[in-house]
Amino acid sequence: MMKVRQDAWSHEDDLLLAETVLRHIREGSTQLRAFDEVGDALHRTSAACGFRWNAVVRDKYEDAVKLAKRHRKQVKRQVAKQESPQVFNTQEIMEFTEELAVEPSYLPPKIEVESSQQFVQEEQSKAPSFVTVINYLHELSRYYEGKNERHVSAVTQELEDLKKAHQLLQQKYQSIQEDYQSIIHIMDRARRMALLDEDRDATAFRMDKNGNLEKVAR
Repeated sequence: MMKVRQDAWSHEDDLLLAETVLRHIREGSTQLRAFDEVGDALHRTSAACGFRWNAVVRDKYEDAVKLAKRHRKQVKRQVAKQESPQVFNTQEIMEFTEELAVEPSYLPPKIEVESSQQFVQEEQSKAPSFVTVINYLHELSRYYEGKNERHVSAVTQELEDLKKAHQLLQQKYQSIQEDYQSIIHIMDRARRMALLDEDRDATAFRMDKNGNLEKVAR
């Protein structure tokens, strides 16, 4: 009895992968997001879904991919001209529905490998979705709010440090002033004591009638 791999892709898995990729293309999203969505649904990695699409499934849905891309371009042109959602008439809707309703097994197989450069250019040319822009703006707002908070916190801390340094300088200045006044007081007292000692030790003389000097008792 042949063993079936547990991780083998079934027809339903391939169909889900194709429908999801085509929907993302029509809606202007990227194939990478489609791979992420399918990966979450099938419990597979996004890389595994991308490999399955490019290696096996894509060739079967080549015409459907072209139709989805054409639909996306029509929507973009309509929005660019009128800046409003594109409105299709009944005939266009019926034609597009009939084109997408073709069985993949009847589509002529085509082998066309999309180069990495073309894939990158295609992905870069796609405009970001509205949700992506909103999320980006929210992230940008939170970034600047956090940056402002950090700036205010840094300025507040710097101000506190300056206040502490100012108080320390004031204390040092007061101490120096007190020491200076003490020195001035000591020097003044020493000067007065020296003058008193000089007056105490000084000897007085006077001249007599003969012109001679004689001591005068205090």
